[in-house]
Amino acid sequence: MKKWLSLIFVAFFVLVLSACTATKDAGEKTNTEKEPETEGEEKEEPVTKAEKVLYLNNGNEPTSFDPSIGFDAVSWSALNNLMEGLVRLSKDHVAEEATAEKIDISEDGLTYTFTIRDNAKWSNGDPVVASDFVYGWLHMLNPETASPAAFLAYFIEGAEAYNSGEGTVDAVAIKALEDKVFEVKLAAPTEAFLNIITNPSFFPVNEKVATANPTWFTEAESFVGNGPFKLTEWKHDVSFTFAKNENYWDANTVKLDKVQWAMINDSNTEYQMYQTGELDTSGVPSELAESLINDPELKNEDQAGLYFYRFNTSMEPFTNKKIRQAFGYAVNQQEIVDFVTKVGQKPAEGFVPYGFIGPDGKEFRDTAGVLIKHDAEKAKALLAEGMKEEGYSELPAVTLTYSTSDSHKKIAEALQSKFKEVLGVEVALQNVEASVFASEQKEFKYQMSRSSFLFDYADPVNALESFITGSSMNRTTWSNAEFDKLIADIKNEKDATKRWELLIQADKLLMDEMPIFPLYYYNQVTLEKPSVSGIVRHPVGYMDLKWADKN
Repeated sequence: MKKWLSLIFVAFFVLVLSACTATKDAGEKTNTEKEPETEGEEKEEPVTKAEKVLYLNNGNEPTSFDPSIGFDAVSWSALNNLMEGLVRLSKDHVAEEATAEKIDISEDGLTYTFTIRDNAKWSNGDPVVASDFVYGWLHMLNPETASPAAFLAYFIEGAEAYNSGEGTVDAVAIKALEDKVFEVKLAAPTEAFLNIITNPSFFPVNEKVATANPTWFTEAESFVGNGPFKLTEWKHDVSFTFAKNENYWDANTVKLDKVQWAMINDSNTEYQMYQTGELDTSGVPSELAESLINDPELKNEDQAGLYFYRFNTSMEPFTNKKIRQAFGYAVNQQEIVDFVTKVGQKPAEGFVPYGFIGPDGKEFRDTAGVLIKHDAEKAKALLAEGMKEEGYSELPAVTLTYSTSDSHKKIAEALQSKFKEVLGVEVALQNVEASVFASEQKEFKYQMSRSSFLFDYADPVNALESFITGSSMNRTTWSNAEFDKLIADIKNEKDATKRWELLIQADKLLMDEMPIFPLYYYNQVTLEKPSVSGIVRHPVGYMDLKWADKN
């Protein structure tokens, strides 16, 4: 399920940030160590060591700590620190060996063989073995699990058929060759494979524990993970606590002793607690965003996602490419981020956002270049040409539809004003409740409608493939054989450099045909105390505390 989410869902000031109900120094407990005394010697002062406790806020109760079910923002950040897959995103957001110490790839790019570390253990001391990955992945694909993440595994031979009920579990091409050797066979070469399996849905599950207790993931007492931290307490709908996992294979890298997570679903309360020192990071309340944007404690980081609008290419006047382009070039993305959203986003200059590094070490967006930018004269000329091609003496009525939200409304009004200013076109606005909006957009009921996209894994194809002919995520009715072929070639190309060039071509073709026009790229805006360091917020959306520290 690639998710087209509402902007509310990705609001930077709720989902990835932190709060707690402790006092500022509550985490500074001391451990006392004493050397044995020898008769006649003077007593030495006890050696004290401050316990490093990081206070964060999860916003809401996690949906689930079953990695196959917790496929959302309120579960991912916690799961990503309690568990670990074969590979993990590095500090630089690149997939690298994690629970697996060695990865062998067959010459045809279809078979991946992972050798699991000898010292990889579960938090209860059990060794992590290949059968735990087989068990976890098959659990995700089991139709009865109803995992929203199962589609991510469809590149595995036999996976889609099993998940859809048309194939058998035995036909899924994953197996344990030995206790510490796990093999996966793909249906087609998938260059993005290692990035895809960094997603928490591909974490292993301790087969012995899960077989004995199918609800192992519901309480701290029964939860077993293999990540940098272990779950020591879980007060449902109130808080949960992590402690450093001494059985983690790379425990020496982990600097924090504990992480205390609150569940405060109010950005103002969270911010107040940050001000009083009761938490170490915070989101930014929307009404304070503009005043805090230059705060020295504020971090503004890329998030892999964007806010954009779709055209229905089967509805006039947007059946005409030049008219679509005219509306796209009429938009001033820079004005939107400067005067409407005002929280430091980058204006969108193509469909694929920042945060994706190519084989040459350069940002995808920098290499692909500026593909769309406000150009009033070009917009007017394109509109005139398009109307002439269609024989319009007057443009058919245009309605812009958005889902209910104050922020969506402000953006829609800004677009309405710009279309009038640049094109002389009166655009009507239609506000629809979110639940109705989502279903009606899928049914192609809107001429022009807002959308958003958050990446499920760190590869541009994750978003671009949404626009192939017939995709349930397309929602524009647009179909282009050249684009379809590009996506197919991207999925089969084993040469990283050639594949990157194809991805850039796909981005350019999408922007030229313009079934959509982008507004801005999402960001993660976080206030963070100077005493905190090393928290990694990956553009794909996970928070990683493996390298975090607190002075």
